[in-house]
Amino acid sequence: MKRILFLAVLGLTLFLGTAAMAEKIKVAGIYTQPIQQKWDATLHKALLKAEAAGEIEYVWSEKVSNTDYIRVLREYSEAGVQLIVGEAFGISRDVRKVAKDYPNVAYLMGDTFGPDGKNLSVFDNYIHEPCYLMGMVAGAMTKTNKIGMVGGYPIGEVNRLFHAFMAGAKATNPAVEFKVSFIGSWYDPPKAKEFAYAQVEAGVDVLYAERSGVVDAAREKGIIAFGNVNDMNKEENGENVVVSSALWHMEAALNHAIERVKAGTFAAEDYREWTMMAKGGASLSPFYEFEDKIPADVKAKVAETEAAIKAGTLVIEINDDEPKSTF
Repeated sequence: MKRILFLAVLGLTLFLGTAAMAEKIKVAGIYTQPIQQKWDATLHKALLKAEAAGEIEYVWSEKVSNTDYIRVLREYSEAGVQLIVGEAFGISRDVRKVAKDYPNVAYLMGDTFGPDGKNLSVFDNYIHEPCYLMGMVAGAMTKTNKIGMVGGYPIGEVNRLFHAFMAGAKATNPAVEFKVSFIGSWYDPPKAKEFAYAQVEAGVDVLYAERSGVVDAAREKGIIAFGNVNDMNKEENGENVVVSSALWHMEAALNHAIERVKAGTFAAEDYREWTMMAKGGASLSPFYEFEDKIPADVKAKVAETEAAIKAGTLVIEINDDEPKSTF
């Protein structure tokens, strides 16, 4: 009788646990830029996928300034949201205070600093590995040995991509030089385009388009470009211009967070590994129209390097220092 009772209780516990795991959780996204801006768009699209899969109920706010961010963060925290995804760059100290005030809410925030307390996990843009692979191709394709790079701000998440790209280019072409520019904005395509024009005038014949607007300049000047975060060949009028893009995927990281919240095991973690190649957080896009224009030995070397990165036998250096022009 006791055994039957035990099995019944065990069965009910397993059933309730499974039902709890199957329930949707409430998730909010808070973005400082227009949702079209690719960094925020990457988070937004991944959360939309989770919503479409029936995993979450999703609400979001865009164009929330840093001065208003904490108010919005507190409002969502008060409203019964279980997981909040956003960014703490520049306001990390205030975000951490909010997380301490709401210990039953899970926070997954883009942040330069590490996790905090019991419920604040952090992530950042770690796509330096595919950037290295792109650099290998760029170094092999430049004819002037001059490559231009146009970024938003010289902060860690951008700097590490530039350094990796430069290192990859040097791996296939030790003679290559770089022109590095920052436009002082996360979303100003006309300004990025102007900076790219200036670099072409300086002699570059390859551009790394960390910001939107650079691809248009490359098209108008008749040179090639490499994309960043999203697939700029397909999404930013890059056909016959963008050789490849270093892609950022947040699905794996967000699914990990959602599973943790559902299981009641969410903790303060650094999600870095979830945004890198081994776990599917980053990848190199196809070469599209350039598939047959890249030397076969270079493509083979890229494939070999990618396999080594995924296997953990090759580690691409993370260098968050500001990169400098070399000519």
